[in-house]
Amino acid sequence: MAGLPYIVGNWKMNGTRAMLAEARAIDRAASRFPGVQVALAPPFTLVNAMREAAADIGVGGQDCHVQASGAFTGDVSAALLADAGADFVIVGHSERRALHGESNELVRAKAEAAQAAGLGVILCVGETEAERDSGNAETVVTDQLAGSLPQGEEAAAKLSVAYEPVWAIGTGRVPSVADVGAMHRAIRAKLVATYGEAGAAVRILYGGSVNAGNASELLAADEVGGALVGGASLTAEAFTAIIGAAAALAEQA
Repeated sequence: MAGLPYIVGNWKMNGTRAMLAEARAIDRAASRFPGVQVALAPPFTLVNAMREAAADIGVGGQDCHVQASGAFTGDVSAALLADAGADFVIVGHSERRALHGESNELVRAKAEAAQAAGLGVILCVGETEAERDSGNAETVVTDQLAGSLPQGEEAAAKLSVAYEPVWAIGTGRVPSVADVGAMHRAIRAKLVATYGEAGAAVRILYGGSVNAGNASELLAADEVGGALVGGASLTAEAFTAIIGAAAALAEQA
């Protein structure tokens, strides 16, 4: 595993100021597990408030525009996220790719814009159920990754990759541990081919119906350096169990 395990909660379009109590509870819980890096990506409207409410965990955005500023009504730039207190941003999430038609080229531009603004990047890749069933999942994912990876001398240093099988997100379905390990090894090979030695240090997260019941098994899979968690990150109780599972595995390593 490259570095500390990285457990990131993606709140998606959920969370009002009332939910900052959960963020504070997660922040307190995370302080008990110094061997795990913990972060939350709330809606844009909560980034600043969460940064003020949570002292120890990372806080990030769920997307960003490629431009730093301009006439882009409704969009949020990486510079604005950084100003609000974010330290990272998620780009290329399957919901952005599918529902907003985001291409690999656009995802790469967003990743590069985020890094230029000083933000870390969590770059998401993953296959659909049809692509998995066709037997082409690894090719689909590594091609998607190759087209989306940011370029630049320090690109790998501020990058994490999240593998999220689209068919497993929010469905309760999870690929086998062997399949997760195989995909993460393929992603690692592509990262090393792209970045050289620096690619070996990029953490690869698993995302797709991660919960307290399956976290230990999934986090123990080959080349899994953490998790991108959806619904189970919305409550401190469920998310803390996942953080604890990561901490236990890290202690055994």
